[in-house]
Amino acid sequence: MEEKEKYYNNEELFSKAVRAGKRTYFFDVKSTRAGENYLTITESKKRFDQQSGKFFYEKHKLFLYQEDFQKFYTAINQSFEFIKTGKIPESYLKEIEEEEQRKKENEFTNIEFEDLDNKDENKSEE
Repeated sequence: MEEKEKYYNNEELFSKAVRAGKRTYFFDVKSTRAGENYLTITESKKRFDQQSGKFFYEKHKLFLYQEDFQKFYTAINQSFEFIKTGKIPESYLKEIEEEEQRKKENEFTNIEFEDLDNKDENKSEE
């Protein structure tokens, strides 16, 4: 029964807090009802409300699901590489080149039947 309660409450499986100046980042691994893990990244900043005279925490949350982990990992690593070196990573340039190639291929393979009919009519008119 305890395991079921843990399962349905989306209890954290793993949690890591990173303090960075006035901000704190929380990395929390949770599980869905279907048993798939996901990551929430929460940015928390301490703010002061002038009207009430009290402090409060402003939070922003990002949910990252397992099927997107590799894409996220690649993007963050490429971003860090750019920050460190000041150069666009080769892996990123390769992705752009592959995407452009896919677009070019789709231009030639994405033909409608109407397009074929119009071409035949133009030939017979000549």
